[in-house]
Amino acid sequence: MSSTKKVRVRFAPSPTGGLHLGGVRTVLYNYLFAKHHGGDFILRIEDTDQNRYMPGAEDYIFNCLKWTGLEPDESPVHGGAFGPYRQSERKPLYRQYAEQLVKNGNAYYAFDTPEELEKMRANFKTEQNPSPQYDHTIRSAMRNSLTLPANEVEKLLAENVRHVIRIKMPENETVCFTDMIRGEVSFNTSVVDDKVLLKADGMPTYHLAVVVDDYLMQISHAFRGEEWLPSAPVHILLWKYLFGADAMPQWAHLPLILGPNGKLSKRDGAKYGFPVFAMNWTNPATGELTEGFKEKGFLPEAFINLLAVLGWNDGSEQEIFTKPELIEKFSIERVHSGGAKFDYEKAKWFNHEWIKKLQASDYQLQVKELLENKGIAVTDQAQFIPVLDLVKERCILLPDFVEQAGFFFKAPEKYDLDAIKPKWNESKQSFFVALIRSFELSNTWNAHDLETGFKEMAAARQIKPGELLLPLRIMLVGGKFGPGVFQIAELLGKEETVTRIKYLLTLL
Repeated sequence: MSSTKKVRVRFAPSPTGGLHLGGVRTVLYNYLFAKHHGGDFILRIEDTDQNRYMPGAEDYIFNCLKWTGLEPDESPVHGGAFGPYRQSERKPLYRQYAEQLVKNGNAYYAFDTPEELEKMRANFKTEQNPSPQYDHTIRSAMRNSLTLPANEVEKLLAENVRHVIRIKMPENETVCFTDMIRGEVSFNTSVVDDKVLLKADGMPTYHLAVVVDDYLMQISHAFRGEEWLPSAPVHILLWKYLFGADAMPQWAHLPLILGPNGKLSKRDGAKYGFPVFAMNWTNPATGELTEGFKEKGFLPEAFINLLAVLGWNDGSEQEIFTKPELIEKFSIERVHSGGAKFDYEKAKWFNHEWIKKLQASDYQLQVKELLENKGIAVTDQAQFIPVLDLVKERCILLPDFVEQAGFFFKAPEKYDLDAIKPKWNESKQSFFVALIRSFELSNTWNAHDLETGFKEMAAARQIKPGELLLPLRIMLVGGKFGPGVFQIAELLGKEETVTRIKYLLTLL
């Protein structure tokens, strides 16, 4: 491939469900590679398998990419000079390439009915070969244009008899290519079956469509999951037969993301309580909901950071990367060939780091919505950001702000009285009555002065401040949590602080 060719990469999902962690990582690596090289990132919808099409899946894919900030330069939504970007809208152009392959002797028409294929699988089944494939050993026993007389083939085609077009895999040839991650990879064609290229409904299969579309869209590099490696010999031959091997993009097959027991699956997420999808996805067929990172309370910055280092590193000890840093440092050669293990605790660590790193204003809208969903109204916007800044060190996921910040905007509904009662006495009661009076008369209201006055009063009454701080905390927040108690009082304001202390004294 010419080194002057503009970098153009693509992500080509099927609209058949939610975007799995591995799918989003493929998007991310494509995106980073394109941006690093000043190239284009294309999103193409591979909807040739109409039986598995899921309503709403395409919108979901675009919403995911929008949330992660990995939006394509060209797509069915963004447009572009190489459209249409949905394979179903490109259907007429695939047949000519399939017919060209037949004409050149690299493919053939197969007229076998589903019943005949079933019978073949039963008849050729052996202990060594429990699931026979339609390959060079079996094609001669089937009903196709290689075994039927030419006039009969013409007649069947003229009568529009249902048929597919299959690639004619050569016998005992070695096909190889250089993978950008794995190096030299080779295959023997004898172990690969004659894949269907064009289905009976005229739709191409993935094998034909991916090659034709990558050629017509001038794709320079193709990055995809390693589960596609077994299909590589078919695709290499199609490139060779249709466009010449030199036209082929450079390939990289990305390693799997591993769960606790091998390949990360939806079942792992359900079993271990962590998300496997970028965003929530409800299967319209079953109504089954899969939980997503967004809804779990991850920030998009943390999500793409943890995905980037799941199988890649820049050779340094650095773990926290901004998107511009990832674009600058990313190289496909530094992607590991071995599977990367997903660790949910580490994922949460990334999120915690990003909550601390970002300005609270960057996620205030999400937190505000979470609070409002719990019936907590944020009425004082000027107070909101200082509150988030005060508690963000304590929040790992965004929903943690509900507990850590909610009491600033709504008085607690429950109080941990059991933590106070055993050591409560008359002297503590009178201390807090005096504290209320002192607070009401105070002309200044800041954490430092409040703490100084509190400690002076405690010393005058010969009570250890430590014995009074826990009751004060529970009066203000309801439990044994939260930031510094005088910082809380400062942000609550004089009136609200006094009201909460008075209320709890009535309960005690």
